[in-house]
Amino acid sequence: MDNKSFTLHIKNKIKPFKKVIEVDSDKSMSIRSFLISAISHNISDVKNVLESEDVLSCVNCLRKLGVKILKTKNKEYKIYGKGLGSLRINKNKTLDCGNSGTTARLLIGLLSTNPDIKVKITGDHSLKKRNMSKLIKLMAEFGATFYPLKRDRFPLTLVSSEMPVGINYRAGVSAQLKSAVILAGLNSYGVTNIIEEKKSRNHTENMLLKNSNILQIKKNKKSHNHIKIFGKRYLNPLKMNICGDSSSAAFFAALSILNSKSYLKIKNVGLNPRRIGFYSLLKKHGANIKFINLKKHNNETVGDILINKSKLKPIKANASYYVSSTDEYPILFVIAALTQGVSTFKGIEDLANKESNRIREMKNVLSQIGVKCKSNKNEMKIFGKKKINKLNKTIKVPNLGDHRICMSAAILSLVTGISAKINNFETVKTSSPSFLNIIKSLGGQFEIKKKS
Repeated sequence: MDNKSFTLHIKNKIKPFKKVIEVDSDKSMSIRSFLISAISHNISDVKNVLESEDVLSCVNCLRKLGVKILKTKNKEYKIYGKGLGSLRINKNKTLDCGNSGTTARLLIGLLSTNPDIKVKITGDHSLKKRNMSKLIKLMAEFGATFYPLKRDRFPLTLVSSEMPVGINYRAGVSAQLKSAVILAGLNSYGVTNIIEEKKSRNHTENMLLKNSNILQIKKNKKSHNHIKIFGKRYLNPLKMNICGDSSSAAFFAALSILNSKSYLKIKNVGLNPRRIGFYSLLKKHGANIKFINLKKHNNETVGDILINKSKLKPIKANASYYVSSTDEYPILFVIAALTQGVSTFKGIEDLANKESNRIREMKNVLSQIGVKCKSNKNEMKIFGKKKINKLNKTIKVPNLGDHRICMSAAILSLVTGISAKINNFETVKTSSPSFLNIIKSLGGQFEIKKKS
């Protein structure tokens, strides 16, 4: 597939399959590995990188900041670290983060405490809609300034702190905000303290843990994680082999669960305990899912996922599941829609500030197949049906710039046989460039219509 905009058309229901697949590499880890390597000393080696648009946006930004990055083999890179505080940018240069909220937030964390930075940061149409007020407020505590003042969306001009000092931060559900604070703390004087009340994904911490003089994690009296970042310390280079993305794997797991009599094995997937809420939730409600061949690599759990014929019950997801399955909620809504009974999802307020308002857009998708949904700011109820009447129904998705909505709509169409027209499906390349190739290998049929 090239970079041109295209519409995906699906007309046929997928048949049962028995397959073994590998999914695209983890996007979160790929982006973080480049950012941390850039401020490390000496040369970092990162293998099995996800070469998606989001990751390439990160690479392009770092190159503009003077970081030498060489591709040595397929999906293998050498990053020549410049050390803490050594990033520089030419006057009038702009850092374009594309669709990548991860790149934007973490890069701002990195640059807010890097000396002598004044740079305009922007993104695509979708990223420009996302509220950055929490991030701006946090970086202001380190001494960074953003112009225009009182603006909370891109484009923004960042002026870094002249004398950054560590802050105290009580972390919520956002791993990106937590990671931004960690990266800002690395180049600040003194200690940055993070009290982690809700345990979000911890890839940043795992990559830094071998530098015990830089980052320490202890439990406090309330069993919350207390993360200490000691600023202005030497950062060792990384040697990483990025595993498969558990979020990308979730869509194929859903396809297998919803496609009766199917069997699927997904190899070499990252199974970080803070990333597997999707699988834990489904297992609790009857899904036949197993993790096998578990091993540790770079402080991350990696293994294979087995999915077999399942009989699901309506899903009851309290707020605690959200933080460990944030990216998977659109596909969870699809599963709920095709499971008989009322499913309830709580603590979902943050879904409104993703690439699109995922509560509103998934309600729109599901209403098109005749599934009733009720929602408020923080809760969704889905009145699922095991059998869907296909007559006079079509799933239509406008140009949202949201890869998760596009993939969820595609899975919905494939398992119901309801035809789908999904505009600007190329946005899926931001996280899962192999998505359609894998769908094809499983027997799915589709047409691509490119826009001129």
